[in-house]
Formats: sequence, C-alpha cells, structure tokens
Amino acid sequence: MNSIAQTEPHALRESIAADLSPLQAVIFDWAGTLVDFGSLAPTQIFVEAFATFGITITLAQARGPMGLSKWDHIYQLLQEQSIAAQWQAVFGRVPSNEDVDAIYARFMPMQIAKVGEFSAPIAGAVELLQWLRTNGLKVGSCSGYPREVLNQLLPQAEAAGLKPDYVVAGDELEAGGRPGPFMALANVLALGIGDVRACVKVDDTVPGIEEGLRAGMWTVGLSLSGNEVGYSVEEFAKADAAEVDARVAVAEAKLKAAGAHYVVRSVADLPEVLAKIAAEMRAGRMPG
Repeated sequence: MNSIAQTEPHALRESIAADLSPLQAVIFDWAGTLVDFGSLAPTQIFVEAFATFGITITLAQARGPMGLSKWDHIYQLLQEQSIAAQWQAVFGRVPSNEDVDAIYARFMPMQIAKVGEFSAPIAGAVELLQWLRTNGLKVGSCSGYPREVLNQLLPQAEAAGLKPDYVVAGDELEAGGRPGPFMALANVLALGIGDVRACVKVDDTVPGIEEGLRAGMWTVGLSLSGNEVGYSVEEFAKADAAEVDARVAVAEAKLKAAGAHYVVRSVADLPEVLAKIAAEMRAGRMPG
C-alpha cells in the first residue's frame, strides 16, 4: 500500500537548520503543489462546465492545459479538434472568444462552490513553509485560479497552516498569466527579492515550469502530487506500486522536457533539493 502520510520533509527530521544561502525565496503553485493532492478541483469542474453546453470532454483532456489561467485553459480546450468538432455539431459554428467567456462564466461559480472541498494541504507542505522561514527564506505563491476562487481557498488553507507571504491570482495581472513570467516576477517585486536567480519556482505543470524559467529562476517540478499523475489520495493509497512508478516516470519526463532543473515527487522532498540548488549557486552556477 502506498502512503503520503509523511508528516514532515525528510530534511526536517535531520536538522532544523540548513545552509540555503544565497537563496532568497521559494514561489509555489497551489493546486497539486501546496494543496489538493492530484489537482482534482479544477479538473472535474471543467468536465462539468462543458457538459452544461452539451460538450463531452474527458478528465485527460481537461488536464491537458493545466497551469494556464482558467480563461486561457478553456480557450485551449476549445482549440482541440475533437472538442471543436463537438461545438460545431451542437452550435453550428466554430467556437469563438465569446464562447470562451460563456463557458468561463458557467465554470466560475461551480469552481468557487467546490474549491474549498479540495483545500487540504499536501503532506509536508505546512512543515515545509515553517522550515523555509526558519532558514530565512521568503515564501511566495501564484495560481492559475482567478482571485474569486482563491478568496474561497486561501482562508481554509490558512486555517490548516498554509499562509505564504504573498499570493497572486491568474487573472490579476494586465500582462497575463502562465506561461509568461509575470506572476513569478510579481512575487519578486512584492517580496523585495534582490535577484531573480535566488528564487526557486515550484510547480506541478509545464506552464508553471515555463513561467519560472522565463522569470530567470530555478525550477522544481512535482510529479506525484500534481496534475500529471492525477491520483486522488484514496486512489494513490490503493494503486499498484508499478503503476505509480510508471505514471510518475511519465510525469517526470514531461516536466524535465519542459526544462525543470529538478523533479521530485512532492513538496515533502524539497529540502534536499533546495540545499543542492544553494550549493550550486555557491559554486558559481546559476539557472539557465
């Protein structure tokens, strides 16, 4: 039987202190990274929102553009040939930006109503944030979720012990969201970081890794806990170990192909990686 009942990162059990200089901040995604093991909250709602228009999409299709802001996510789904063909059959025309707006308007209240059900911290996340602060690092975050959705998620996450120093939503910046660098750089400004290369972007999606790279940061991909594997906690606990390893290998390859400097299974594994990154920087190596 598999378990994610690890209550604290391995490095925390070894030592409270670590030499993380010259790192200054870690910037996290939310769903599939800090909360919502498997990134389930957005996925099912996309399926349900499209169904209200008579369009059938699979969970795998819904997961495809994950990491983008939700409007862009819907836009990308409507570009998929099989989905666009359904839209043409139902409505007699190709999907337009106005149709994206309509699906988004249907999606939003459904997501707001459901996101709180998926606010549980991923094992090790609460302890990790405490460990980062103990070691002098700031904690930033950003999300593909719109602010209205985050407003529902954040109080519940905070009650469970997760409160980053800064949060930016996918619809808040005029420049846009992922895969652009804008949300990551908004964290740099808000947190007063002196060098983008002293930041580590942690994400479970390809657009999130691209965001960090474009911002000039180190990037760490998360394979098991996030969108690319997609197990719920219950599914993971019952899954065959060989099947888990196979899924994780595919996710790891995808995140590495996107340019992730490191890939680990979940945030519980980050302390060792952060120590390695800090050591690389002290040796004169920078992200690139």
